[in-house]
Amino acid sequence: MKRMLAAVAAVAFSAAAQAETYNLTMASSHPTVLPWVGQLSTLVVGESNKRLEAMGSEDRIEWTEAYGGSLYGFKDTLEAVGDGLTDAGWVGTLWEGSKMPLQNMTYFTPFVSDDLVATLKIMNELHREVPALQKAWDDQNVVFLGASGVETYHLLTNFPVNSLKDLEGRKILAPGPSANWIKHLGAVPVNGALPTYYNQIQTGVADGMVVILTGAFPNKHYEVAPYVTLVGIGAQMTGGLGINKDVWDGLSDDVKKVLTELGEEYTVTHAEEVMARYDTFLSKLPDVGATVTTLPAADVQTWADDLPNLAKDWSDANAGKGANEVLEAYMAKVRDAGLEPRIDWTQR
Repeated sequence: MKRMLAAVAAVAFSAAAQAETYNLTMASSHPTVLPWVGQLSTLVVGESNKRLEAMGSEDRIEWTEAYGGSLYGFKDTLEAVGDGLTDAGWVGTLWEGSKMPLQNMTYFTPFVSDDLVATLKIMNELHREVPALQKAWDDQNVVFLGASGVETYHLLTNFPVNSLKDLEGRKILAPGPSANWIKHLGAVPVNGALPTYYNQIQTGVADGMVVILTGAFPNKHYEVAPYVTLVGIGAQMTGGLGINKDVWDGLSDDVKKVLTELGEEYTVTHAEEVMARYDTFLSKLPDVGATVTTLPAADVQTWADDLPNLAKDWSDANAGKGANEVLEAYMAKVRDAGLEPRIDWTQR
């Protein structure tokens, strides 16, 4: 009996001795008021130790949180995680067109789906199934855990838009790849960012913007661009939750399992929060003096039909990185999910 008790005690001591506490930092260039940052804190950080305890693991994570650019700015999110300035955090792939072009695919495939949750679930699946997507993160010494994104884009202008003709010659804020969405309409793309849009419209630098309502409403863009024209250019992947690969390799299997599961949940939870805010802001626009209309369906279809083959241009430019495989797999999953894209970019 004594031997048996001694053996049990030895096993218990051994298990306790093997338990690890990992000191990790979670950070972001943006504040927690944004869903894709806030959920890092409330879900990933807030739930990780609860999940470890629930699965019977003795391992724990001691988190340090640093949001709102306290460690680095928005242009350095990828390097911050890859170089170990933070152990984990939100990475904005939308600013990494040269290093991570495959992760920017949705910006070259507009008019596919307004369903953010479904779009990001597909992007997570593709990261698990298409090696080229995972390799893009591996090359930067980052492990991808879950995609982040924004809802569909619409128009906010200081003039009414009743048809596509109304956009001809107008200066429209559409930075980066989104400039390609409006060039063929005869509009003039203007560079900018959410914090600069208000002043650019107010001072006449631009006449309107292609924008997400979850960004436009808090910045009160409706005050200078009160005509809101619903178009539905599509939901977009903008980045994701990543963790430094060297740090990841040093974690226990229990911690890896929990963080992997939380990464998947992070994608869905923050996307649902984004869509809830979108619905709220859309409903409030008339109350703050905005005029909300919907672009006629025929005009939306013409807009989509007359777009140049952006996906092919993107695919050709990144052929050596596996872009065509990613595009084919993406559109196949979109069709399988019943999302009914206005454009099947593999058929253009």
